[in-house]
Amino acid sequence: MNRLEGKVAVVTGGNSGIGLATARRFADEGAHVFITGRRQAELDAAVKLIGKQATGVRGDVGSLSDLDSLYAEVKRQQGRIDILFANAGTAELAPLGAITEEHFDKIFGVNVKGLLFTVQKALPLFQDGGSIILNASTAASTATPAFSVYSATKAAVRSFARSWTLDLKHRHMRVNALSPGATETAGWHGLT
Repeated sequence: MNRLEGKVAVVTGGNSGIGLATARRFADEGAHVFITGRRQAELDAAVKLIGKQATGVRGDVGSLSDLDSLYAEVKRQQGRIDILFANAGTAELAPLGAITEEHFDKIFGVNVKGLLFTVQKALPLFQDGGSIILNASTAASTATPAFSVYSATKAAVRSFARSWTLDLKHRHMRVNALSPGATETAGWHGLT
């Protein structure tokens, strides 16, 4: 029997990279997986790759109305969530002295605000005993030139995980943060 048989998972940013690899694994283990992504063509290709265990919902985690649409679709089709991988994120290089308000707002808007509301808006659909996984980064604790804003967002993600573990203790929910290092994905190639 597959370990996730009958479970419902949501993976934001599930149309490529780490999110797609995770969504594929969840589906292989028996879960029905809802994946999100901003680009419809990539989202459709990811759903086709994963197969009948996947549903794609186009959206941007930085948009609260897109998150509402995602969870409305999850509720309509499955009625609940057992696993959430808050994976969607963005990164850009900008050294101190060249950081703009637009850069700051974009990175924090997706990586912090988007992640927070991805989790918070999912809570009404969550089963007690569920699992929340946050995609942080080794950048939260290591210095990289021109990456200070991104690194700060990932430190916030780690802090969320510690705090939310306590906030959700009464529901017996697990909250974990993964901290991958540089991973060869389309997003990573866009930085180099």
